[in-house]
Amino acid sequence: MDFSGWEKLSLLDFDDNISTTLFTAGCNFRCPFCHNSSLVLDPTDAPTIPWSEIREYLIKRKKILDAVCITGGEPTLMPDLEDKLKEIKEIGYIVKLDTNGSHPEVLKRLVEHGLVDYVAMDIKNSKEKYGETIGIRKINIKNIQESVEYLLTNGIPFEFRTTIIDEYHSKDDFVEIGKWIKGAKRYYLQRYIDSENCIAHGLHMIPKEKALEYKALLEQYIDHVSLRGYD
Repeated sequence: MDFSGWEKLSLLDFDDNISTTLFTAGCNFRCPFCHNSSLVLDPTDAPTIPWSEIREYLIKRKKILDAVCITGGEPTLMPDLEDKLKEIKEIGYIVKLDTNGSHPEVLKRLVEHGLVDYVAMDIKNSKEKYGETIGIRKINIKNIQESVEYLLTNGIPFEFRTTIIDEYHSKDDFVEIGKWIKGAKRYYLQRYIDSENCIAHGLHMIPKEKALEYKALLEQYIDHVSLRGYD
């Protein structure tokens, strides 16, 4: 399976690393606020980028780039992701994986095979409001919980993150999230930006003042809580 999007140079996707970011098509969630709607809703119509072209670029840019970020869509749905990551690691890159945590068996295998160096997992909302927030009301979040527990206990560097939206998130939700992921080293509250690429429109960003209130609540449970995307 080919990647369907590519940001060749990024200074924002992986801390202080100079990265290239690869996007997979397809996702098992339907988050209304997702800004990659074309990759999620119409994966069969998504463009394809020959792997040979990406691999050649990675080899040529080895002295410039530090890392490869894999995002989506949902990367753990990609059938040959493990093979692609093996090649990326053989070239000599560090790898960051973005995931919604819905396939813990894939996450575990990639980590335990040494193919991922850093994981960024979305926490969409409190457990009670997960289905509503991801657009699949009857979802069983057992797999999400398994991925959370794995990251909390495995030792691989990771972060949890939540795109915060006025229509979906409240103080009570963040108290519940804090209790759920207690002990996490890093948790980011991400500013929502409506764009033409979002699945749904009419949702609203949470003002910085309110986001700071949520941050203060979460700091009772988590070592490092930061706002992302706010000035």
